[in-house]
This record gives sequence, C-alpha cells and structure tokens, in this order.
Amino acid sequence: MGPAYDDRIEFGVGFGGTLPPSSYTELAQQLETDGFHVATVFGDLMMQPPAFPLATMAAATERLRLGVGCYTPWTLHPVEMAGQLAYLDHLSEGRVFMGMVRGAWMGQLRIDQKNALAAVHDCISIVRALLSGSPAGHEGTVFRLAPGTLPEYPVLRSRVPLMIGTWSPRLAAYAGEHADEVQVGGCANPDMVPVVREYVRVGSDAAGRPARDPRIVLTAVTVVDEDRAAARARARTEVALPFHVIARMDRTFDVDPEVLERMEPLLRQGEIEAAGRLIPDDALTRFSFCGTPDEVVTQAAAIYERGASRIEFDTPFGLTPRRGIELLSEHVLTPLRRELGDRVLAQGEEPR
Repeated sequence: MGPAYDDRIEFGVGFGGTLPPSSYTELAQQLETDGFHVATVFGDLMMQPPAFPLATMAAATERLRLGVGCYTPWTLHPVEMAGQLAYLDHLSEGRVFMGMVRGAWMGQLRIDQKNALAAVHDCISIVRALLSGSPAGHEGTVFRLAPGTLPEYPVLRSRVPLMIGTWSPRLAAYAGEHADEVQVGGCANPDMVPVVREYVRVGSDAAGRPARDPRIVLTAVTVVDEDRAAARARARTEVALPFHVIARMDRTFDVDPEVLERMEPLLRQGEIEAAGRLIPDDALTRFSFCGTPDEVVTQAAAIYERGASRIEFDTPFGLTPRRGIELLSEHVLTPLRRELGDRVLAQGEEPR
C-alpha cells in the first residue's frame, strides 16, 4: 500500500554558498536545462549569504524554483529576510521560497539559542506580516514589529512558500501546523522519512491539515563519480562537520559515541579529513549521497519510495561541481525519472 499523502516528487540541488560568484549563472542554467526543479542556497554560518547567489540564479533562469535553505534567526533580522525575499520574488517572477532553521554552530558567535522555537516563530510571523501588508505588527518573544510598520518596496506575492529545516520533533510539529515543507538537512537515510512524517503529523492533525502536508525534503552532501573510492573519500571530508552535529539526531541508527568523541578534537583543530576517515561505512551512506551514479540512484529511489517529496543533492556534487552536476543529470536523474514515472513533477509545475 502506497503513502496516503501526495506522492509527486521533485529533484533539487543545494549550494553551500562557497563558489565564486561567476559559477552560479552557468550552473543554474545547466540545472534548469537538465530538468532539475529546485535549487537552494544554504544559510550556514560563514557561507555566502543566500540572497546573493539566488539573485544571480534568478536572473539566469526561468523555471527553476529557488529557495533560501535556510535562514537562521540569529544572523539576520526578520525585517531583512522579508526585504530579501520580496526582491528575489520579483526578480524570479514568483519562484522563491523561504527556509527557516534553528541554526547550528552558533556557539562560535556566543549566541544563546534557548528561545529557538520562539525566534523561528517570530521570524516567520514578521515576514508574513510584512509581505501581506498587514498593519497589525507582531508582539513576539524574541522579535517584535510595531503596528503600522509596512514595507516601502514592491511585493509580488503576499505569501511565499515556507520550508522549515529540522530534526527536532518539536520544531517538526510546529512545521506541521505552519509550513509547506519540512527539510531534514544532512540526511540520506530512507528510514527517517516515516519518522519525520510522524513528527509533523502531530502539528498537521492539530491544525486540521491534510495528511500529505507538509511535504518532506531530504538533503545531504553529495559526491558522485565513476571512481567510487575517490567519491567516498571526498564525501567523508565534506560530511565530517555536519555528521558530528546531527549523527545523534537520527532515531533509526546508532552511531558509536566513541567515534564522535574521537572526531571532536580533530574538527576543533581543523583536521577535517582525518575526522572524516573515522566515519563508519554504513553511517556514510545514511548521511551523504556518495559513490557511483548507480549507487546514488539506489539511495535516492529508496528515499522517494518511503515518501519523500524531494531530494536535494548538495555541494560539492562530485569531485568538481561541474562534473558532479553532469553525472547527476545524465546518470542519476534519467534512471530516476524512468523508475518513478508520472510521479515526477513537470518543470515549472508548483507542488500541491
């Protein structure tokens, strides 16, 4: 018996915001030509602010949906989020969506995140108030907007779609009430899809929303290449930092605590490659898409069959970004389209 929710799917990519500005135009055009539906740009600490690469990609494409994946409350005020989204939405003619997360690595900025859920709620509420033109303002716990505060710039859409990124049952339940999509970042594990579905169902049931809402998105470091050993070695290095943060959050898979303890001093000293070599083989394929194109197809198909609506293959894509996207387009998407058939959304079609 298939899933009870809307099972139509999209293919996406996620950019780390680490490439030279000149790279984004050509890569975005290639993604659109090759049939990808979505490109997001991360808002992780010390990466390029997402609005800049997204503006470049918006001007270079016509159908690709574009998302901030994701804003964090601690590094940008929601008033600025609303302004950026309104500008990008105009530039892309209505193809932008907003992503919000609690945020990781904030300890490096000495930021206290104890009111994270309240901060996320305030950001979303303020952005929605400003884009909708509501004069009511918002009296929040962390952020406030005085009544009568309205934007002085043009707004194309009064509401842009919302994606919330989280592994947390509590924030996922909040997303079940308020979001269009839930993103599980750093996850390539099909077993997490039904787990997250149950998390969000708490909120969607409380809000009286259909069982298919919100849609579930899995996104993870991707390194695809014909040279399996080289791809997996690169993936270990790329995934080391996020793996150390999120490995304990996967309720379906036990990571030896000793591995994480041994990784910590290496990461602190900047020995990322050495830390990555400690990741067990079975863990690597639950927290990244890596290996040959056939292996990545198998990984992705299993995730879609468990009910994910989109996979985002994330930076660095391959041993080089260009080659990785070529392999994803020609040797991953093509067999996935064939296998998944009429479940694949047409390019430019909005998900329900």
